[in-house]
Amino acid sequence: MAKIPTARLSRLLTGWSSEDAGPLPRRLANALRELAERADVAPGTTLPSQRELAGVLGVSRSTVTTAYSLLENEGWLESRRGSGSRLRGSGSPERLVNEGRLASFDARTSGADLSSGALEGLGAVGDAVGALTGADLAPLLRGDGYLPHGLPELREGIAAYYREAGVPTEPEQILVTSGSQQAVWLVAQALVDPGDTVVVENPTYRGALEALRSRGARIVPVGGDRPGAGRAGSDAAALRRLGAKVRPRLVYLQPAVHNPTGRSLDGAALREWASALGERELFTVEDTACAELGLAGDGAPVPLAARLPAASTITVGTLSKLFWGGLRVGWVRSSPHIVARLAKIKTSVDLSCSVVDQLVAVRLLAGLPRARAARRAVLRDQLAGAETLLRARAPHWEWDRPAGGPALWVRIPGVDTEALAQLARRGGVAVVPGSAFSAVDGFRDRLRLPYAHGVDLLERALPTLLDCAERSRDKITPSVVRPS
Repeated sequence: MAKIPTARLSRLLTGWSSEDAGPLPRRLANALRELAERADVAPGTTLPSQRELAGVLGVSRSTVTTAYSLLENEGWLESRRGSGSRLRGSGSPERLVNEGRLASFDARTSGADLSSGALEGLGAVGDAVGALTGADLAPLLRGDGYLPHGLPELREGIAAYYREAGVPTEPEQILVTSGSQQAVWLVAQALVDPGDTVVVENPTYRGALEALRSRGARIVPVGGDRPGAGRAGSDAAALRRLGAKVRPRLVYLQPAVHNPTGRSLDGAALREWASALGERELFTVEDTACAELGLAGDGAPVPLAARLPAASTITVGTLSKLFWGGLRVGWVRSSPHIVARLAKIKTSVDLSCSVVDQLVAVRLLAGLPRARAARRAVLRDQLAGAETLLRARAPHWEWDRPAGGPALWVRIPGVDTEALAQLARRGGVAVVPGSAFSAVDGFRDRLRLPYAHGVDLLERALPTLLDCAERSRDKITPSVVRPS
């Protein structure tokens, strides 16, 4: 059986050290046993060495040694000389657990929670809900309420949004989804088979990595985050080099307000990517979930899809990032044929999105320019405050000023952020290490640090983060990484 990467196991173990009572080794043993019981880690999986796991969890080696011994005595671990320690257990070895973005919502800390970049809702949402009347619902109540493709008025509103951005779009090209996460999941379900090669940026959105892993995709990262790269972003030339060797099933990109880096591709970079994708006629999935969180510019962001054939392009969008995460309204824009295919899968999951939420979304789209300006002004102020704080208190930390989004992509030289995150959680601060955004567990010196929750929260968390960073210094262990 395969050996689970140390970084991935550490993310599965989030919260273990603070949620149970008893000695630390016993708590670690319990957490590992629970992974086996639930088949979150497949039976027969080889665990990391004691030294590797101790380093990433920020505990002594004796803590891990004792935990492994407890598990072995209880029959949950089998150690063989020369082949390591293999976890035993029952349950399906094919079950997949969310290890990053989705798991973080289940493990909220009562202290300083910086594990999510989701923003507070805008007042416009409450206004739109309050403005709804029985007359708005009356025509819909005469039907069964199941609208697999979405409310016609909303599909037209989203199509108009793209036409305003200069991309001709008809309502038949729109599928309304329960947020952009469902949209990405539907795309993975419809277009990816086990073993298919999928190209992603490095780093990339961890929710997409989870959706692709759930389909058994072979995930291949191209390009890479480089200090000072700024808006140039990922390297489209790397896609050309890869394309000469293998033909990917699809390419997943975030050209505007990338998660987690916050960068946006400039015009030259967009042309380069469009050229590279067009030359190989590669199917492209463009995720614009955060595009409306840009810090500059007016009007709807122009999608990469404007430069690509509609028949081989999917654009994912949402209102949840700009307006409120509790408003689960997202969408897919593509050819009518692909929209119909995705809708068929969607009906097997939830039949239809909430009609009431869609009525609210119709009203919110009408006020999108005001919401965009209001959110931008707040994000600018919050970013300025966060940068001032970090320059004063953490002058050795490095980051590029983002083009948008709610977080900074911070490099902490010489620090293993996996270990930092484990130590910080024990100190009441929840953060997400850079490896959660990598298909190959890279960026072990990076931290996604939300600033949009306000300077007060960041200032309260910073002493713990600085202390844990110092304790985690020089603990990064080299490892061989392979595509998922």
